Parts: sequence; C-alpha cells; structure tokens
Amino acid sequence: MKKHQVLAVVAAMTMMLTGCGNVEVEVAQESAPAEIWETIEAAEETIEVAVEETVVEEENHDGMYRSELTGEWIDLSLQNQRPIAVMVDNELTALQHYGLTEADIVYELMNSTANGRVTRLMPIVKDWAALEQFGSIRSARPTNFMLAAEYNAILCHDGGPFYINDYVAKAYTNNISGGFARFSNGKSAEFTEYITYEDYTNPTTGKSYPGLATQISNYNYKTEYTDLYEGAHFIFRTEEFDLSDQSNVQAVKDVILPHPHNSSELHYNSGTATYDYYEYGDPHLDALHDNAQLTFKNVILQSTDYEVYDENGYMIYDVVSSGEGYYLTNGNCIPITWSK
Repeated sequence: MKKHQVLAVVAAMTMMLTGCGNVEVEVAQESAPAEIWETIEAAEETIEVAVEETVVEEENHDGMYRSELTGEWIDLSLQNQRPIAVMVDNELTALQHYGLTEADIVYELMNSTANGRVTRLMPIVKDWAALEQFGSIRSARPTNFMLAAEYNAILCHDGGPFYINDYVAKAYTNNISGGFARFSNGKSAEFTEYITYEDYTNPTTGKSYPGLATQISNYNYKTEYTDLYEGAHFIFRTEEFDLSDQSNVQAVKDVILPHPHNSSELHYNSGTATYDYYEYGDPHLDALHDNAQLTFKNVILQSTDYEVYDENGYMIYDVVSSGEGYYLTNGNCIPITWSK
C-alpha cells in the first residue's frame, strides 16, 4: 500500500509521520510543560486521521498490459490484436469528425501538393471493436500503406489513385477498400462514409452495410498480429521523463504546422499537460464524444522528403529512409533523428 508522508508542526515540536498512525515525536526539551504534551496528544489523533485520509491505493493492473501504441494500461485481451489504420477526410466539409478521440496514434500527412497542401488524417486504433462511428472515410495514398504496415495494421480506406495498386499488392498489405456504412448527414456522398464495428442499417434509406467485424471476416484477415509484425513501434518509459533536463531542450507551447490548406496547429494546454489540436481556426472536436478536443501527450514532427507523381499533386513520402525531426511533450521540445 502506497502512503503519503505528512509533515506537521505543533508548537515547537516537529513530527514526521511515516505509515498509518505511526508517529515519531522529537521534543525540543525533555522537560516540556504539561500543556505541551496535551497539545501533542491531541495532535496525534488529528494527524492519524490525516494520514489515513491521504493513503493512496496502488492501481490494480490485473488483467491488463501496457499498450504497445501508447504505453498506457489496457485490457489484456487486446494484447495480440492487430490495430487498424483509417484514412480520414480532413477537408472542411468533412467536419466534424466522429470518434477520433478513440485513436491511439494520429498521423497528419499532406495528401497532395495541390490545393494548399491539403492533408488527410490516419488514426491508428487498437480497440476497434469499440468503434460506434468513425470518420468520415476517404481514399488512401502509397505512403499510407507503408505506414500502416509498420504497425501490422489493416488499412481502411475508400479507393485511391492507381499509384496505390503496387502497394495494395504488397505482401505486407491487408486493406479494406470501401463498403463502409453510409450515414445521412445532409452532405454529398463522399462525406457520408464511416466505420462502424457492427453492421449498420441507415434509418433514412433503409440500406444496410457490413460493419468492420463482418468486413474483416469477409476478407479472411487475421485479427491477431501476423508473422510480418516487427514488434512494438515505440519504446515507452514507465515513469514521466522530464525533457527540461536535456541540454538541447527548448520550451515550445505553440506549433504552426506546414499545412496552409487547413492551418493546423498545436497549442500546449498546461491544465492537461497535452497539446491540443486546432484546424481551420477552431479546436478539433469529436462530435461523437461530447465535443471532446483532440489532444496529444507526445508529438513527433518528422521531416521527410517526398516525390510528386504528376500535375494533380499526387505524391509519396520517403518514409523508408532517415532524417531529422522534433519530439514534444509537457511543453518542451528536443531535436531528434529517425530512420526506417
């Protein structure tokens, strides 16, 4: 049982409490007046109560393990389950997003060099059986297949340009393209597709759609990590690490990301010790979960070369390479190098 230490000062005496109700008293003079001892006895009763109230129970992690995606404690039943990676439309018309606060990791990547470097989000989700409505869903690019493979994730998207064909055919690719639930939200068709875990029937149109469980079964994909899984993507510390002790640290509270189309930004929230995500000049809010803001404990900014395929701006990142970047947490930032 973990216990807090309490330091109390009574009259001229100093008392250090260690444990529940065990009081050691150092007296300034051996011949203390009687009224002082009465004060000490009364204080002992008060302090014993204070100690009992400050006892903190150790967290019970039975039946849990530390997630390979976040380092947090999650249900042990998920340990061998492979995650999904989801292509989420990040155009203004696609907002609000649904369910993104359930993601473990979120990538924001330039989707095209055209249209102000428009981006798409690619969340990685471990506990996909908990998804009620997630998205909306849009097409993929070659880079997304490579990144999803790093997690042995099933990539969920709706099509893409012919440049993805070679990557769909890779041995490391398991992907589900299209066929997800269509919600009646008053928007044009490309902004109506969402992942649901269970099969879904649109109450307006009466049309039914297979949920993620059915889709994975129909594709005959393994739900547990395959032989191609290379192991945990990140190494997490079990305790908080203070970057302020690093020689090359800088305090960074605000980050303007290089995406002019949606003007995405990160702003440090000292109350939660996380970086809150903003785009199009507003907080990014999850419509499914009480408008909770998308926020991150750890941020990695990865500088990567890319190749443009054609005049439409279709491109591919050079993610199997090496380069520089930055790591941010708790309002501090250090430069990093990465390699794959």
